[in-house]
Amino acid sequence: MKKKLLTVAIGSAVALTIAGCNSSSNSTDTDTNKLLPKDATIAFAGVKAPVTDAEKRAILASDATITTGSDSMPLDLEYNVFARSGDTFDHAVFGQLVDKQGNPLSKEDGSPSIANSNEFTSLLPRGERLFSVSQFESRPGAMFLMELNQNTENGELSVKDAWQIDQSGVNGGWVHCAGSVTPWSTHLASEEYEPNARSLVTGADAAADRYAAGFLDYFNGDESQWNPYQVGWNIEVDVQADSGAAPTATSKKHYAMGRLAFELSYVMPDEKTVYMTDDGTNVGLYMFVADKAGDLSAGTLYAMKWNQTASTGVGAADLDWIDLGHATSAELSDYIEGANQLAFTDIFATADANEDNSCPDGFTSINAGGNGQECLQVKPGMEKAASRMETRRYAAMMGATTELRKEEGITFDPTRSKLYLAMSEVARGFESFKKNGADSSSYDLGGPNHIQLEGFNRCGAVYQLDVASDATIGSSYVAKNMSALVAGVPATDSYGDGVQNPIVANSADYADNNKCHIDGISNPDNVTYMSGWDILIIGEDTGSGHQNDVIWAYDFGTQALTRIQTTPYGSETTSPYWYPNINGWGYLTSVVQHPYGESDSDKDTGNGENRAYTGYVGPFPAKAE
Repeated sequence: MKKKLLTVAIGSAVALTIAGCNSSSNSTDTDTNKLLPKDATIAFAGVKAPVTDAEKRAILASDATITTGSDSMPLDLEYNVFARSGDTFDHAVFGQLVDKQGNPLSKEDGSPSIANSNEFTSLLPRGERLFSVSQFESRPGAMFLMELNQNTENGELSVKDAWQIDQSGVNGGWVHCAGSVTPWSTHLASEEYEPNARSLVTGADAAADRYAAGFLDYFNGDESQWNPYQVGWNIEVDVQADSGAAPTATSKKHYAMGRLAFELSYVMPDEKTVYMTDDGTNVGLYMFVADKAGDLSAGTLYAMKWNQTASTGVGAADLDWIDLGHATSAELSDYIEGANQLAFTDIFATADANEDNSCPDGFTSINAGGNGQECLQVKPGMEKAASRMETRRYAAMMGATTELRKEEGITFDPTRSKLYLAMSEVARGFESFKKNGADSSSYDLGGPNHIQLEGFNRCGAVYQLDVASDATIGSSYVAKNMSALVAGVPATDSYGDGVQNPIVANSADYADNNKCHIDGISNPDNVTYMSGWDILIIGEDTGSGHQNDVIWAYDFGTQALTRIQTTPYGSETTSPYWYPNINGWGYLTSVVQHPYGESDSDKDTGNGENRAYTGYVGPFPAKAE
């Protein structure tokens, strides 16, 4: 297998050859005679972990082989780039942050404020045209609409033009982390790490907060525009494109779905049930069931309760779902953006804990969202507002579990009726009154301590959740349990779990720079199921765990992990997402965020290497369903 190197000097799409595959037309009606048969299989050759400086600066991508019956054909795969932060198109500069009026923002030195925090990018067919919405994990947030060309001979994609998406109609964007594509082909974006409305009350509070301050640039520093409850929501983006006309994108925040530190929300095949992951410390897992298929503006919200069935490894549990009530976005809009905007103190009464750590009569003790113990009481008539505007706190008060740590991406496998959920770390709230094995009350004091694992795993894990019908909830996709599918393995006992890994790689370089085993996952971030091929894709967001972040392919048939992409120093692999068939071709989108930004900043030469990449691995020939 030849080695694939994509360096900063290339910076554009690289040619792809698929030996022995027929090309497909560019029509939205795929010619089924040109699709691979259902029994075709794929095997990734894999790439080795980067060792040399050149490899650690590159994007490495794996080849693959497709087998149909007794015939095999090679797939020469590359990482293909749509755009890098700072690239200029006719109608936009990719990654440029803007204010509410659409004017470009600048840094203190006068240079353009260009974000290197590219995140999820979607592929959205519209008739004979193909679009992508790409979002940035920045403050203020940014989104771009790209129109793509699709080569009819080999499936290659390239950018025709790009436009900045106006977010003034949704009060601006905030930290757009991962996302998904709905079954009705809209882009479902997230707003992560919602500001704490209890402490960041005023614009002055926000201006003094290192994390929140950048958002005020959207309002040109006008602190009176600050409202913590206007951010922290799901945003649905719909692209409209008539033949030959300039495209438009409309955005809508879905208040009925609740307010959290959204990593992403994933809509199930019924077009009603939505799983929502909550990133951070002492967080939970949530499910929304819409009233109508394809309409996320009204429905009932549920929060997960962990009933532990195993305390070893990364644990296991049966799941209950706590009903947080029904709401519509229209009911909440006046509280959030209208004349009757609410503050935290309008929703809750608060009290200090007693000396024995109990709460005064009438107050509920919780430990949620990294805030430690809180004693709260919902004010009369504020239950609906609390359930949506302070979803995590309210869920904890209602008995749900808020002890998860760094909960990331989620995807669905219809073959097994399972969800797969990435947990970047299995620590802190997962333990019982400990932090990485050492005594600590930070994560359990005041809460129910539902999760009580015997150890911890800072390399993280991917969990599997069986789903089934639930007549009471009114969904055919209710998660019933949760257990490990694959877990990371600490490379040495010095990483803190006291267990020496017997198969640690021999290379001293691996040992020095990778605290999680080089041939296993480290801090899994986002996941996607390659429908048709029965492969789970696992992306990483790791610092010291792996020096170079990896995208893995987990083969359910062999139960083997194969490294299929690596990224440059200090990068994060964000939001791999699988598109099985767009006009006869499949695509695995992949974003390489903030090179040299999370670690190894000393390796940055200053020649543009730190510009983020948005692109894809592929194309893959599509399969018959």
